[in-house]
Amino acid sequence: MSPRQQRVVGRRAVLKGMSLSALGVGGVLAGCGIPPARQSAGSCVSTDLSSSQKTLNFSNWPSYMDESDEKVNGKTVLPTLEDFQKQSGITVTYTADVNDNAEFYAKVRDQLGSCQSCGRDIFVLTDWMAARMVGLGWIQKLDHSKIPNVDKQLLKQLKAPAWDPNRDYSVPWQSGLTGIAYNAKVTQEVGSFTDLLTRGDLKGRVTLLSEMPDTMSFMLKLVGADPGKFNDAEWSKALDKLQEYVGSGQVRRFTGNDYVQDLNAGNIAACEAWSGDVIAMQADNPDIKFVVPEEGLMLWSDNMLIPNKATHKTNAEALMNYYYEPEVAATLADWVNYICPVTGAKKAMETVDPDVVDDPLIFPDQATLAKTASFMPLDTAKAALYETDFNLAIGG
Repeated sequence: MSPRQQRVVGRRAVLKGMSLSALGVGGVLAGCGIPPARQSAGSCVSTDLSSSQKTLNFSNWPSYMDESDEKVNGKTVLPTLEDFQKQSGITVTYTADVNDNAEFYAKVRDQLGSCQSCGRDIFVLTDWMAARMVGLGWIQKLDHSKIPNVDKQLLKQLKAPAWDPNRDYSVPWQSGLTGIAYNAKVTQEVGSFTDLLTRGDLKGRVTLLSEMPDTMSFMLKLVGADPGKFNDAEWSKALDKLQEYVGSGQVRRFTGNDYVQDLNAGNIAACEAWSGDVIAMQADNPDIKFVVPEEGLMLWSDNMLIPNKATHKTNAEALMNYYYEPEVAATLADWVNYICPVTGAKKAMETVDPDVVDDPLIFPDQATLAKTASFMPLDTAKAALYETDFNLAIGG
């Protein structure tokens, strides 16, 4: 496995089994009829001490920050973060402790639900969990005057998610696409999810993702529904479609990103896949291809959020603004290999790493982005119900 593959796999591997963990959280929330406690800016007032305290506690996913081969006092150097600290005078305590959205939620829900500090000034969560926390009133509203780079540079397709239409509470850290990957050494091109799930030569040689929003988005598309806005009847119809494919034996299994090993080895012919994994695999195996399926792509983001009672909000906003400087964003994207949400980063990449400038999975063109959709945000009760449905359908 190449260094590039090792670091990309590190990010999404931790999501394996997320659906089951999310179901567990839903069960806890539903237990004894106790809903998570909602807050608001009025009910939970936060005090910003940034003017007198130049510190920041930042929680992120593993392998989601650029790293140097250099070590100082036994610690890996994080070049862009080091530069931010030098430029701003802010000391950042950086921890890669977001191993799973639902697991992280379980860590902080008691504190945030009772208007207490969770010990972090900024953390990074995927759309569906970010939406849940914003909906619960657990996230501080951003001061856009302090993040001008974000307003100027954020990709148009990411500016107005349904759960945060003005980006008042969230800023994308990195984004990615969900589509189809296949091994050209063992099969011909797979151009759609209809092909993936009905072609006889692929029977038993296909995997789908165990992450409910990804897989069910395509099932919804296959029954003519919009994954960004659907009702219970459409959900049930899509679920029946999934059960049909599972029952037919077309789908070998549901995976996190452990499909990487099977696809590389030819043990499976094609699969539902994340764009960052495919970039990693292609570095070592040119037979691995990524397809924009006829049904379109799913676009997702991992988002920076400032929780209630975080006492260094302005410092956190300074970091958000810094990572939207095109050269900084390009340096980060060159290391993590996911879609860069910063429009000016492609031009900057000409200097940072010219080999990556034309990579469509880091800098997709507008035609590709126009084919993307995002999964509808769900409230806590609906998310738990749908996770239960999904896990029963896939045998989880």
